[in-house]
This record gives sequence, structure tokens and C-alpha cells, in this order.
Amino acid sequence: MLVKRRCILTHLYTDRTNLFKVVKDKEGNISIDLSYNKQGRGAYILKDIEVINKAKSKDMLSRALRHKVDQSIYDELINLLKGE
Repeated sequence: MLVKRRCILTHLYTDRTNLFKVVKDKEGNISIDLSYNKQGRGAYILKDIEVINKAKSKDMLSRALRHKVDQSIYDELINLLKGE
């Protein structure tokens, strides 16, 4: 079964496997959820370097998660994308 989610920047609905999930847990820790199963407030971002860079410049994850997100999370997303 395909689970469709929306990118926080492009607003494109797509299968969640085409998106990265970033989660803020109850303690306020921000992490990338590659299993798509972590509990907490989540935000999805398209697996595209241009989209991630544009989201970084606008700090979209901080807005979506309602918590300050360190810029290193965006760099980690880009490294994951390059590693795939």
C-alpha cells in the first residue's frame, strides 16, 4: 500500500519513499527517520538536492516542526541523498 505524504516545500503529494522524514520527539530532539516509524512531530521533504537547499535557505524544517532545526540536518540530508 502506498502512503502519500506532502513535501513541506513543494507541496507535492508523493509516496513517502520519495521523501525524507525529519522528526522532533517529545524531548525536542531532531532526527532523520529513515524507517518512517518514529513517534513525534514529522516533516517530509523531497529527496532532491535543489529542494533541500531551498528549504535550508528558508529554514522550512524549523517552521514545520515548530522548533529550531540546526543547519547540519540539511547537510546530513544532502549527504544521505548523495550516498543513495
